[in-house]
Amino acid sequence: MHLPEPKNLPYKALLADIEKGLIKIPQFQRDYVWSKDRAAGLIDSILKGYPIGTFITWKTKEALRVVKDLGGVELPPVPDGDFAEYVLDGQQRMTSLFCALKGVQINRGKKVDDFSEIYIDLNADEHQQIVLTDISELEEGSYIKLKDLISFDLNFLQKYQQFFPKITEYSQTLQGYNFSLIEVKEAPLDVATEIFTRINVGGKPLSLFEIMVAKTFDANEEFDLSEKFEALVDRLREVGYDTISDATVLQTVSLVIGKECKRQNILRLDKKRFIEEWPKVADAIEAAVDYFRGYYRIPVSRLLPYNSLLAPFAYFFYHHKDKPLENKQLFLEDFLWRVSLGGRYSSSVEGKLAQDVKRIDKILQEQQPDYDWKIDTSAQFIQENGWFNAGRSYIKALLCILAYQEPKSFIDGSIVHISNDWLKRANSRNYHHYFPRAYLRKQGLGDEHSNHIANITIVDDFLNKRKIGAQAPSAYMRKFTEQNSDLKAHMKTHLIELEAWGIWDDDYDTFLTKRCEVLSEEIRKRLVLREQDKNAHQSVNIEDLDELALEADL
Repeated sequence: MHLPEPKNLPYKALLADIEKGLIKIPQFQRDYVWSKDRAAGLIDSILKGYPIGTFITWKTKEALRVVKDLGGVELPPVPDGDFAEYVLDGQQRMTSLFCALKGVQINRGKKVDDFSEIYIDLNADEHQQIVLTDISELEEGSYIKLKDLISFDLNFLQKYQQFFPKITEYSQTLQGYNFSLIEVKEAPLDVATEIFTRINVGGKPLSLFEIMVAKTFDANEEFDLSEKFEALVDRLREVGYDTISDATVLQTVSLVIGKECKRQNILRLDKKRFIEEWPKVADAIEAAVDYFRGYYRIPVSRLLPYNSLLAPFAYFFYHHKDKPLENKQLFLEDFLWRVSLGGRYSSSVEGKLAQDVKRIDKILQEQQPDYDWKIDTSAQFIQENGWFNAGRSYIKALLCILAYQEPKSFIDGSIVHISNDWLKRANSRNYHHYFPRAYLRKQGLGDEHSNHIANITIVDDFLNKRKIGAQAPSAYMRKFTEQNSDLKAHMKTHLIELEAWGIWDDDYDTFLTKRCEVLSEEIRKRLVLREQDKNAHQSVNIEDLDELALEADL
């Protein structure tokens, strides 16, 4: 990388380079937000000879996704083989200059800012505001439009003959103004974005995805990562998996290409290889989602214990185009539940993903992977660790087991609709406390007892809020027995037995114990049990069980 080089750029050269397409605003820059009044203040400073700060640009031949329409004016692309100057600092000032001097109209939603309505007060002295936007109190003929200051003819001068010296002075000052610029030459993209981030310390740092959008843009290949990701999310939205993060998608691409997915690994990905692999990775992600929904019956992405689970499964389907059968199916399911129940991705997710694709490689070869963490499948463990929080990976895993049963309505046996929108909070309309909390409070039991996964059923809003409320289970279940002749069968879809569970006696302790026993059995069905799991209760090794299952921010 060359050392940054300070230089002066005359007004004419600056505007000419913008119009030629040589100066660009990279996509990772924020939107243009300056008002017309603020732009007028900038020009006022120039006419008074004040410094307006330094522009910092990155000079490179690397093609980036850029904002081509500076201030709404369509500008040409960078000429083939030529350098572009990407603005790292000063885009608000540079855009203001361009829009003000060209008289551009900028659409801001329902409002249009007309930058041609910036004026020069020809009667103002150096101690007053020379450039302004409000001319309501100025006399006709005592002001001109700023854009007329640059290009005026003889007729124009005759109209403003008495102000000729001042107009000439302002025009020469503006056109002779040297803009201070520091040029960073031919630095790698990650260095350029780091410079941008450090300059804008008060703003929001660039995300890894924003950097990769810039790095992988290719006009010839018509590849725009931002658009490709949005199209993928749109397709996933149709099947309820639109909450998958851009971080998880980048991790997946990186694992496929290099079996590592830390930030530095992703930044080093070859652009050409990234573009080549994208369609296959996107297909693999969709195949993984289909498998989650079909085989595991996880209907929506918010139920996934971790977003990052998509990465190793997409890696599997990248290398295995068909549905897994026999040992592959068995070992893949064992992997899913060990990760989900073991708090695997609650911390250091990138490093663990790299370890886990090695396990996926073994599964692809129909070999059983080794695991260095235990899973306690006992009902006692569930009872002791089942406090309900919709963000916990352990709870989400158990919710997935409940969703697998395709729970049916207590009223009529219709399948309960599970929605991403409904699963954002622990008080979601889909979550019902079978022994209602309000009822248990009356019995002297606080939320620490009632708010337990074994007391949760997945229902619809109508049933939860309007039909049950704070009634005792024995009361509301008797009503449903009268309405629904198949209630016993429908309750089994909630992993609940109506008899000998304490329901008709409103015996919460018995109910909780029985439900934990059934959940324990369901967990054991999904694992390839080992000796370490059988002894897990004496030496449990579940990481961050009480942490929210939030994705690590790249």
